[in-house]
Amino acid sequence: MMSVRLYNTMTQQKEEFIPREEGKVAMYTCGPTVYNYFHVGNGRMLVVFDMIRRYLLYKGYDVTYVQNFTDIDDKIIARGLEEGMDPLELAEKYIEEYFKDAEALNIMPATVHPKATEHVPEMIEIIKGLEEQGLAYAVDGDVYFAVDKLPNYGKLSRRSLEDLQAGARVEVEEQKRNPLDFALWKKAKPGEPSWNSPWGPGRPGWHIECSAMSLKYLGAGFDIHGGGGDLVFPHHENEIAQSEGYLHGETFARYWMHNAFLTVNQEKMSKSLGNFFTVREILEHFPGEVIRFYLLSTHYRSPLDFDDENLRMAQKSLERLQTSIRLADEALGRKGQGEVGEESKQKLKNAALEARQEFEKAMDDDCNSALAYASMFELGKAINSYLQSFPYYSEELKFARTTLWELGDCLGFDLAKSASQAPKDNGKLEEVIELLIEVRAKARQKKDWEMSDLIRDRLKDLGIILEDTPQGARWTIKN
Repeated sequence: MMSVRLYNTMTQQKEEFIPREEGKVAMYTCGPTVYNYFHVGNGRMLVVFDMIRRYLLYKGYDVTYVQNFTDIDDKIIARGLEEGMDPLELAEKYIEEYFKDAEALNIMPATVHPKATEHVPEMIEIIKGLEEQGLAYAVDGDVYFAVDKLPNYGKLSRRSLEDLQAGARVEVEEQKRNPLDFALWKKAKPGEPSWNSPWGPGRPGWHIECSAMSLKYLGAGFDIHGGGGDLVFPHHENEIAQSEGYLHGETFARYWMHNAFLTVNQEKMSKSLGNFFTVREILEHFPGEVIRFYLLSTHYRSPLDFDDENLRMAQKSLERLQTSIRLADEALGRKGQGEVGEESKQKLKNAALEARQEFEKAMDDDCNSALAYASMFELGKAINSYLQSFPYYSEELKFARTTLWELGDCLGFDLAKSASQAPKDNGKLEEVIELLIEVRAKARQKKDWEMSDLIRDRLKDLGIILEDTPQGARWTIKN
């Protein structure tokens, strides 16, 4: 089995992936702050790490995957005030909505989905430990991490403390000893959710949440910590500082992985810039599989620009692969209609073997989904070419079809399912279309071309495309 190589942000190079425990992977990704539907920029991160998880499963690893929910935060409190809702109820609402959109993108549920509000005792324990070591200090109910007490602060983002201090903004919180010090615990404000602590009522800071939840479920030195590139600093830098400070210098996470931004007109997509589109909005126009296909069409560390045209291109590309599977399935239902040459059969089998080899080579090299797609398209072309001469059953065709489906499944696609077909027809739509095709075939037998063309054209107006072939009419549904 070839080894997997992953790009580690900490070392800024690709490294052979050697898990902490042989055959097992412990993986943590920062989940959403739940005060709205997640936007497609967040969706890229979620899909990317779902893809990485799936490939590690494909390689035979037992993967424990933890993805949290930040369900208490300044943004959640502000949104709760806007909507006249209790902040914790608002968070619960958007956690439920998260799972609907994640399912549409075929994102597997995590092994554990911890919520920040359910792990406050663990956060308090870490903060107490940091305070005892002199790495944190309390001021009037707030607790801050003292960054200058940690010699290697800035090692993930490659920023020195001097450079960070030179560029630091003047902070409103004058009680901080250093402008770079960050909040571990925030004193309660009137009307906000709060928890009791040794420093008085309050709530945790954002960074401490992920440290507490990842250490609880995965332990120190877990394998992969993932997130969007915008989390490298300060979030992940601060996670490392407080976690390794608490652990007396023991490694917090071994491989740090980050995906590049999704952009709109070459500008980062973000809620603060107001140039974001929620996945829920896009699902009104494109199926979830198409959105997923688009999000994996570029290597995860390369920027990806968002627009409708790119989504339409992704839809056509996905439909090409689905068509290869559909045509193969139709041919596999026809037996005894001719002899297939041994040379053609062997050529198709070799194409399938080569596709899998190239797919794994691409994915072993830092999960390069763009190159993995290329191997699938090559196999799709080989299947289509074979079917032009031999549109009936053979073991080699079955093998090639199964290979293409399995490669798609590894990336989170069911290529046997049409991304364009509406799932709510209870099977009746297919029966009606087949009936119209039968009526049209009888009209053609009678040379009633006007009726034949009318049926074809009216179906086309409804988004149902008929294709006449030597084996009869085939149909597909287009959005």
